[in-house]
Amino acid sequence: MNQNKKFIFISGLHRSGTSLLYKILKKQKNISGLSNTNELEDEGQHVQTVFEPAFNFGGVGKFGFDINARLDERSKLINDKNKIKLFNEWKRYWDLEKEYLLEKSPPNIIRTRFLQSMFPNSYFINITRHPIATSLATKKWSKTSLNSLVNHWITCHKIFEKDSKEIKNIINIKYEDLINNTDEVLKSISIFINLEIKNTTEEIRTGINDKYFSKWRKLSKSIFSKIQIQKITEKYNKEVMHFNYNLKDF
Repeated sequence: MNQNKKFIFISGLHRSGTSLLYKILKKQKNISGLSNTNELEDEGQHVQTVFEPAFNFGGVGKFGFDINARLDERSKLINDKNKIKLFNEWKRYWDLEKEYLLEKSPPNIIRTRFLQSMFPNSYFINITRHPIATSLATKKWSKTSLNSLVNHWITCHKIFEKDSKEIKNIINIKYEDLINNTDEVLKSISIFINLEIKNTTEEIRTGINDKYFSKWRKLSKSIFSKIQIQKITEKYNKEVMHFNYNLKDF
């Protein structure tokens, strides 16, 4: 494995803006993202055989609940053979002439410590999005309740927060900041990885969360779901506020 390379891992739940950030970063002059994998969003989890993808643990909105989905530096998968194997499986889709090699997969949010052990010279960028927008955006895929989806959001971010204390190079950004203050966020990433980052081609659409907030408000007034929304808010809002979001005021 090339010891001179620097690795960038993007994490964040499905529909949290990981794809937008990935597209911006992989178009930078000295960054190579996985390309032409024939897999959804070119996610690295789908083009390797060292560890199991999120799908094997329930998939969207569920994987974080399975203790076996979480990986850290204690994993039995960490050995020299697997380090070489994982790099070799991914390198087929990277341009190895570039200094930075980029990979993104949602379950990275609960696997940062594992990935750091596999690739010590790594930088981790996590992106969070309001739990209301994230939950409503993924509900049609997960086919689970809003209660479970909000709980999953909290569960994964708690794991990430705890694990981040063991990560050497890590930064957390908000999806809302990325779309509303794009230049400022990209500047912070530039400083973080010591490489100039600019968005020149990706369309940044603002106000995307609004339709989900509107739907949440309608649900909170509906005779069929009002009680459900109230229970979710009462049960989880304190934990959500810990991550600087709010289920009441948005």
